[in-house]
Amino acid sequence: MFYYVLKYVLLGPLLRLVFRPRIEGLDHVPGSGAAIVAGNHLSFSDHFLMPAVLRRRITFLAKAEYFTGPGLKGRLTAFFFRSAGQIPVDRSGKEAGQAAIREGLGVLDRGELLGIYPEGTRSHDGRLYKGKVGVAVMALRAGVPVVPCAMIGTFEAQPPGRKIPRLHPVVIRFGEPLDFSRYAGMEGEKAVLRAVTDEIMYAILSLSEQEYVDRYAADVKAEEAERAARNRRFPRLPHR
Repeated sequence: MFYYVLKYVLLGPLLRLVFRPRIEGLDHVPGSGAAIVAGNHLSFSDHFLMPAVLRRRITFLAKAEYFTGPGLKGRLTAFFFRSAGQIPVDRSGKEAGQAAIREGLGVLDRGELLGIYPEGTRSHDGRLYKGKVGVAVMALRAGVPVVPCAMIGTFEAQPPGRKIPRLHPVVIRFGEPLDFSRYAGMEGEKAVLRAVTDEIMYAILSLSEQEYVDRYAADVKAEEAERAARNRRFPRLPHR
């Protein structure tokens, strides 16, 4: 119930007023039945802008940290995300990926829309990174179409680290549904999962026109964080 209060009364109208997003290809999202909406992930704002423009309710798999914060702020954040229909997923440990898949399949089994960011994390520099194969596993197991989606301008409006969004034009672009029924029953084959995931990422890339990086975003972030920490420990002396 509170989901629709947020969407139509509290948050949705405010987001539309502030960002004035231009929506393209909304008719590509099925009006009923299970489907996956797979998008790029540039900003914290993505969590709210896409649901605000869709005609149907959509459930995202959200990182568990949003639900486990300490104190009053943490409890309010957890309440907000649960009320907005988000499902917490622990991204650490060997079972993390399987837990996310189970949760996602549960949403699809109910005939609902499932939102996924195949990159697994927000882009820290505005580029599009390699997708993880969980989206392919769910698409093939559930036998559902995948609708690619591109968020354009949200990185400039609210890049990582910025709490208050700035005014910037935003475009939300949906592509034609991708049908992977030709791979039915092949979700256990790594090459098939990689091919399906790459096709989804290429569709997102075509919509977003981002620069593509054929590496996982989490790996690149970790390397950059390690490099920054090393530079702090061993700063370079200025040349004389």
